[in-house]
Amino acid sequence: MAGRRCRQGRLIAMSPRKTAISNVYAVVVAAVAWSGLLLQYWLILWSGTLVYATVRYFSFFTILSNLLVAMVATSAATGGDWAPLRFWRRPRVRGLAALSIAVTCLIYATVLAGQWHPQGPQLVADRTVHYVVPFLYLFWWVALLPHGSLRWRDALHWLLFPLVFLVWTLLRGAVVHEYPYPFLDVDTLGYARVLIDSLGVGVVFVVLGLGLVTLDRAMAKHIDT
Repeated sequence: MAGRRCRQGRLIAMSPRKTAISNVYAVVVAAVAWSGLLLQYWLILWSGTLVYATVRYFSFFTILSNLLVAMVATSAATGGDWAPLRFWRRPRVRGLAALSIAVTCLIYATVLAGQWHPQGPQLVADRTVHYVVPFLYLFWWVALLPHGSLRWRDALHWLLFPLVFLVWTLLRGAVVHEYPYPFLDVDTLGYARVLIDSLGVGVVFVVLGLGLVTLDRAMAKHIDT
């Protein structure tokens, strides 16, 4: 975690002080993310049997993006050289987490937030996974992690994550006739409209992904100079 190689091949090292701050901050991100995830899981358990509620829980992109953030932050917070931990520390995995949680926040704030009004514990869980975790993680990614390893093609590779989610959503929806978000509700909108909506979200992923790569390269150049 102390440094990465920039695109010119030189290692961009973080100072010991910044590395220590980043590690401590990762503990905060992990704690908040896991807390929000566990609270939301506890709340969703009231929607049916354990198996049904668990499958439904993992069928929300919000949960998956927060879980991705939690795993990335936990891998940094715990340290160690165990291979699975090293996977979550890869710059492209960290970048995917930044992109996914940013899209989660953006889509919720602009499309979904006005369509329901949570109260009590659900409000706490809602604000945590949609706003607090995105802010904490994106700040960590921008200000406290090394930069310079991302490539333009990563913005396309990251599309695989939402694509797999879309396929799962459509397959599950065809069986149980339940969809996590209104713009993916085939029973109401039909496949044509849902695919158009999904294409729009895909464009958001690509644009924001290219933005993250641009930011990563610009910050690496700034640090390197």
